[in-house]
Amino acid sequence: MPGGRLTQQDRQQIAVGLADDLAYAEIARRLDRPTSTITREVMRNGGPAGYRADLAHRATERRAHRRKQAAPRGPEAQPQAHGRDAEAVRAYEDTLTTVFIQSGTPTMAARVMAGLTVSDAGSLTASELVQRLQVSPASVSKAVAFLESQGMVRRERDAGRRERYTVDDDIMYESMMASARGTAQVAETARDGVGVLGPGTPAAVRLENIARFLDFVSESITRAADQAREILHTKPETPPDSAT
Repeated sequence: MPGGRLTQQDRQQIAVGLADDLAYAEIARRLDRPTSTITREVMRNGGPAGYRADLAHRATERRAHRRKQAAPRGPEAQPQAHGRDAEAVRAYEDTLTTVFIQSGTPTMAARVMAGLTVSDAGSLTASELVQRLQVSPASVSKAVAFLESQGMVRRERDAGRRERYTVDDDIMYESMMASARGTAQVAETARDGVGVLGPGTPAAVRLENIARFLDFVSESITRAADQAREILHTKPETPPDSAT
């Protein structure tokens, strides 16, 4: 399997494959590359619907240039724990950031979220995030404020009284619950419109249908999140000692 970075010709073939609705695995087979390489390339450059070979190639060159300039201070200059491949970790963090962005998270918040998620501690200070992401403290502060509003990050103080931003095993639960609350609020607002526009009118009927649909979705999300949390966070019982 060939090594090295994707070439512009490779990216053109990826674009052709996406236009032909080929699966990532089939595109990877044709290029003799790992499927993960194709997935990462597409997701960090606009996704299946927005991928453009020339734009992707230029974006990759810009990222490489920025990493080269930031090398003395960037996270890639730090030794990696557990024998990890620094390049693979950085590429995965880029991919995770792109997925967060495509799910609706603002760009800087997505970068902060990805950085916290891939850190073993799941916790970083503002200064650590500034150094890791090469951005201003104000950018980090604004991103954290957004993530807090979504229940995805919490603030805490360490022994040195420094403020730390933390994610934990409940990150997805809190995110789903925030989503359910937001969905329920939209449903409630839609239902308020029924009285304003007049029950039985076409617009009111539309709003009522929206409200009923979103009520169902919100309740389903809440129920599924509670069940998943209970099942996945319940430790298995210790079997009784057979000798006893």
